Amino acid sequence: MLLVMLLESLQSTVEEVNIFSTSDLFLRQRLKLVESLWESVLKAECGQELVDLLEKLRKICSPEGQVTDKPKTSINELIEGLELNEAIRAARAFALYFQLINIVEQHYEQRDQQLNRRATYQESEKARNNHAKEENKANGSVGADLLEKALVGGTENQEKGGTFHWLFPQLKRLNVPPQQIQRLLEQLDIRLVFTAHPTEIVRHTIRLKQRRIATLLRRLDYAEESFRGMGLSSSWEAESIIEQLNEEIRLWWRTDELHQFKPSVLDEVDYTLHYFDEVLCDALPQLSQRLQQALKANFPRIKPPHNTFCRFGSWVGGDRDGNPFVTPEVTWRTACYQRNLILEKYLAAIEDLTEILSSSLHWSNVSQDLLDSLERDRVAMPEIYDELAIRYRQEPYRLKLAYIEKRLETTRDRNNHLANPEKRQILTEETPPNIYHSGEEFEAELQLIKRNLEETGLKCQALENLIFQAQMFGFTLTQLDFRQESSRHSETIEVIANYLNVLPRPYGELSETEKVNWLVGELQTRRPLIPMEMPFDEKTIETIETMRMLRYLQQEFGVEICQTYIISMTNDVSDVLEVLLLAKEAGLYDPGTSTTTIRIVPLFETVDDLKRAPEIMDALFKLTLYRAALAGGYDYLDEAKKEQLPPPELQPANLQEIMVGYSDSNKDSGFLSSNWEIHKAQKSLQKVAEPYGLALRLFHGRGGSVGRGGGPAYAAILAQPTGTINGRIKITEQGEVLASKYSLPELALYNLETATTAVIQASLLGSGFDDIVPWNDIMEELASSARKAYRSLIYEQPDFLDFFLSVTPIPEISQLQISSRPARRKSGKKDLSTLRAIPWVFSWTQSRFLLPAWYGVGTALESFLQQEPNENLKLLRYFYLKWPFFKMVISKVEMTLSKVDLQIAHHYVKELSQPEDIERFNKVFERISQEYHRTRDIILSINEQPKLLEGDAGLQRSVQLRNGTIVPLGFLQVSLLKRLRQYTRQAESGVIHFRYSKEELLRGALLTINGIAAGMRNTG
Repeated sequence: MLLVMLLESLQSTVEEVNIFSTSDLFLRQRLKLVESLWESVLKAECGQELVDLLEKLRKICSPEGQVTDKPKTSINELIEGLELNEAIRAARAFALYFQLINIVEQHYEQRDQQLNRRATYQESEKARNNHAKEENKANGSVGADLLEKALVGGTENQEKGGTFHWLFPQLKRLNVPPQQIQRLLEQLDIRLVFTAHPTEIVRHTIRLKQRRIATLLRRLDYAEESFRGMGLSSSWEAESIIEQLNEEIRLWWRTDELHQFKPSVLDEVDYTLHYFDEVLCDALPQLSQRLQQALKANFPRIKPPHNTFCRFGSWVGGDRDGNPFVTPEVTWRTACYQRNLILEKYLAAIEDLTEILSSSLHWSNVSQDLLDSLERDRVAMPEIYDELAIRYRQEPYRLKLAYIEKRLETTRDRNNHLANPEKRQILTEETPPNIYHSGEEFEAELQLIKRNLEETGLKCQALENLIFQAQMFGFTLTQLDFRQESSRHSETIEVIANYLNVLPRPYGELSETEKVNWLVGELQTRRPLIPMEMPFDEKTIETIETMRMLRYLQQEFGVEICQTYIISMTNDVSDVLEVLLLAKEAGLYDPGTSTTTIRIVPLFETVDDLKRAPEIMDALFKLTLYRAALAGGYDYLDEAKKEQLPPPELQPANLQEIMVGYSDSNKDSGFLSSNWEIHKAQKSLQKVAEPYGLALRLFHGRGGSVGRGGGPAYAAILAQPTGTINGRIKITEQGEVLASKYSLPELALYNLETATTAVIQASLLGSGFDDIVPWNDIMEELASSARKAYRSLIYEQPDFLDFFLSVTPIPEISQLQISSRPARRKSGKKDLSTLRAIPWVFSWTQSRFLLPAWYGVGTALESFLQQEPNENLKLLRYFYLKWPFFKMVISKVEMTLSKVDLQIAHHYVKELSQPEDIERFNKVFERISQEYHRTRDIILSINEQPKLLEGDAGLQRSVQLRNGTIVPLGFLQVSLLKRLRQYTRQAESGVIHFRYSKEELLRGALLTINGIAAGMRNTG
């Protein structure tokens, strides 16, 4: 009955649309299906009463998300009158709804990207043919007007950009010299670093259910394609899949959405790395293939980049900044977990290859190299020969793969034992025979098979893919970055120096110059500073042991497992030298040769630190020992000797990685000021590095939300200052965006391809607009004005902190079991300085203010426009059309404003404020409201659109899709927060008059936080 009802309800929509078109009708049809299933499940599980209640709540607002004219008192009465169980069920139902439409939208995006990619490929083929015909007419030069159009382009270019089959024809059309493209591709280095900040609130169990539903939707596509191709209106396959969807949603409804316990760091490791297991390991070879195909079609003589041009890193298990649970032991077990995951993937691939490579000596020859290799394997592993020699006596590839499989199994088993502290010491001292010591050894055996196949005219794509994976992931899967806050290192040095009594006064009392001089002296002696017995406090010992663990990891897993050590809150030169000194004590830096196996990466986060970054780096580069460490040792500074030496251990040499932080600079100074200071710092740092012959790799600590530097990666990369990328970039991929970017293969490939395209495009086609001095002066004025407006509210308005703590769910968010990391960097006073940027943004997103991503921008723009209204408006519009940086800023603000809902935000203020606070809080709200309307109106004047997101239909649709349903969830959240806080106040007074326990009330509130996060597709 259910299937008949659903199919009938969908029939009218199906008839409107060719299911394989790119129109929104396909999305509408899928949404209608999922919504029908959602209602059907709720009716079956909870009865018609819940479905009717949800319908009433959804009618609170219009489809655009605005509260209707219905008196708000009746809305409040309806929600306040709900029993707790009813409110919780309604919150769960809405949360489930948002999760389902997110899956549908991702499915739609993946499908649309596949179709658009085909269309782009066809267009590039046509353009290539036309170009060939007109090539003789070209004069070999690039006109200024054509180049400018290509660089910042019109809307047409931006809409079609982002793929290799768009990029390389574009470069050819612009006559970009092939030699220039070749040089860039040789140094192409894109690194995406997965993190597990406290923003990913969806359980791993729920993620697996989401994946199953996405798979069923894909199967439904294929089934509908089949029956429509035969002229039928339905099929038993489609009906069966719809029934399975119903079952999955029903099981989901009966699954707890909240974590049952606070996840450990290793839980976060498991969650983060499953994207490699499920998607990335198999999808990445296709990225390289796509680039090679597009390059060959347009520049056949250019050699493609190495397969590892796009690599991954991870902070999960290595980032100990403010997280006391990331211990050296946890980091070790993380590395073992990573190696085990990739070895299991290799073993599965070897099993598949054994099925494929069935060539017999009766019908195919093999080289002597392979036969020699098999003889060596026979001697080393006679048990495998005895077992399989008869079965594979005429099938040399299968016999070779059997030996490879045995070595992999032995390597995996040893690795699993290494995770056990009791067995670790024995295994590190006594290595068992017949294991692979590195990924290179494994790859070499695969290459031997490949050469044999090629010599006999054969090719095996499965083998090619496995070789690619071996080159990409080795036996480490990802690079594990370490991060620690600068004060931990200075405190450690101070404890050690005080104990040894080697300084005239405590280290912390020295001037910066005195610190640097003493540190440089210590870095030039081989005398150890840290005694064998460490009579220090626990924090000091942990910091020392972390460095020793880093060396231990490199010895076991190879240098590639962890090369990066990030210093958050870098303020001075001494912050970097302190880490180098601790590295020397752990055997990671040799003072005699100035060689090191780690890259020390200063992280500049606050606006003041960003401004001082060029000065700090210049002072570091002036130190011979530091420059030598970057070069590979003192000998590599001598150009005459350098030519005779082997390549340094860390490649590429003479590379300084510098991280710029968006989150804390935004929290400190607001969105516009933060982005401008980061923009300026990058240009200044590039100028500082050039005279020393150093290359920079800028590491962008971007968050998922706009308030922490998030947004579309393609536009963000193109907006970077000209000359600062040069084929190299490193970007964090926050926990909250991993699912939206990497849960489906085509989505993952699309995101990786657009990021790579943007890096190549920005490196080869820099606009030069970043260097126009008058434009920079105007941006400096705007940023200063925006910073002043932002800080006047956030840090200078006396009622603001109380307002924030009252009208947002920040107290409840801190109780969510979503991360191993505490919400605050340090315990103590609950002020804004100790609060992490992530829960800061998370709170404003939940209450629909989204304040950090736009406040102050309107005031700055209005102040500039008031000086010369007509002329300055024309100028800002020109900036928007021509300057990628300015357009990126305005577009991000516009997108954020479209998610702001002052109606529901004011409801939080009115309902969650205490009676004695309402007057002063209303004044704060009115100030925020005025800035919102000011910002919105000016943004629309600049982009010349009638309403927000009018120029981006896809994004507008995505936001509106949620706005119509998320408002009632906000009302539910306010009601539950109010009850919870009333309970807390009564508990403090000692008299409790409540029907429900605190745990029940907290659970309800946390469920609404889950639901709104899903509805906003954004957390922190």
